[in-house]
Amino acid sequence: MAIFENFRLLKESMQNEGWIIDAFAFQYKTTNYIVLVKLYMENENRPKYALLKTEFLKESNFANRLIVPVNINGFMIETKILRNFFAIEYSENLGNILQQFNEYFSKFIPVEVNISKPDSLIQPMLNSLSKSDSEDPEKRYCFKVKRNPKGELRTVYNDNKTKILRTKLYETFEKEKTISFCYSKDILTEKTDEEILLNFSKRENSKNYR
Repeated sequence: MAIFENFRLLKESMQNEGWIIDAFAFQYKTTNYIVLVKLYMENENRPKYALLKTEFLKESNFANRLIVPVNINGFMIETKILRNFFAIEYSENLGNILQQFNEYFSKFIPVEVNISKPDSLIQPMLNSLSKSDSEDPEKRYCFKVKRNPKGELRTVYNDNKTKILRTKLYETFEKEKTISFCYSKDILTEKTDEEILLNFSKRENSKNYR
């Protein structure tokens, strides 16, 4: 079996469940990492043979990160960059050491998406989704849903963000792809599902009576 076969299984799970991002924890030596796993979007530059894009964040410093394309056979990056980021010492049998590192890392890769994650993993996922959607990551408080003009579809980032933050509200509009979810930085503006649905219904009815 290929060393990163789990990434192939995880990708299938993400696609089947409608996720473009996932995350898991990884520890090497004394350092804790958060690994974001992302599907390549259609407009992205995808390296040949790349299966997924991984982003390693050092838990102690999110600014210290490394983006690495992967496929089932391993990391698609220069050995020196990998060594420097993970502080892998150089030695005469470096090839064996890197193989051992890959085998060790492979044990952390999940085979399917599990949304029951600690906030330490959820927050980096939300930050990444918001930034990809050109939105302030601090906007976490949903206050309304809106029907997009001209039948425009909500972004996959807005979709996944709401799947995480407002699961039940998301399920109400899951199949209505032209509905987007609006977020604010101010917790005082946040509305309950019932309030959001009532306000949306009122707006929809007022349109029908025009």
